Amino acid sequence: MIIPKKQLNKENLLSHGVQLLMQQGYHGTGLKEILDAVQIPKGSFYNYFSSKESFAAEVIQHYIAPFIGQLDNHLQKPDIDALTALKNYFNELIVELEKAQFKGGCLLGNLMGEIGDTSALCQKSLQLAVGRYRDLLATGLKKAQMEGSVRVDKSADDMADLLVNTWQGALLRMKIEQSAEPLKQCCHDLLDDYFKD
Repeated sequence: MIIPKKQLNKENLLSHGVQLLMQQGYHGTGLKEILDAVQIPKGSFYNYFSSKESFAAEVIQHYIAPFIGQLDNHLQKPDIDALTALKNYFNELIVELEKAQFKGGCLLGNLMGEIGDTSALCQKSLQLAVGRYRDLLATGLKKAQMEGSVRVDKSADDMADLLVNTWQGALLRMKIEQSAEPLKQCCHDLLDDYFKD
């Protein structure tokens, strides 16, 4: 299947946007830099996005999609129980972060801290991305509850919220400590202990 050039250009802009926003933040990334990275003339940017803010809002959704796909792939494996699937998913993320030498962390967490309360458009996009991710974690935890491996006196939704919040905090500590230990501790304390039936 041939992808139209406009769609391909937009995908390239979003992919480079993820990299640049991750490395330099929203305020540290200029439109010229984004356009130069994909060799698109400046005037053409507005054929794809109405503003830098709307671009960042779409980058957020572009960024979260592979994580949702990766998590869903783990949860869909028929021969693995849901709790093990969640552990495998987070272990895979930890390995990827170690390979990247703890650079970047999570674009969502970075942008929450930088523009989460100053851009209504990006705030909505962040809420949507976190909500989609959290809902899929909750689906996995509900399945684990039905399988008898996760406690049922707490709701799967509440546990998913706690997991997202703790993971985001652990990612920030990972960056300052240059170590995977906060991430491993988060997973161990929640998935191997607090959440267990």
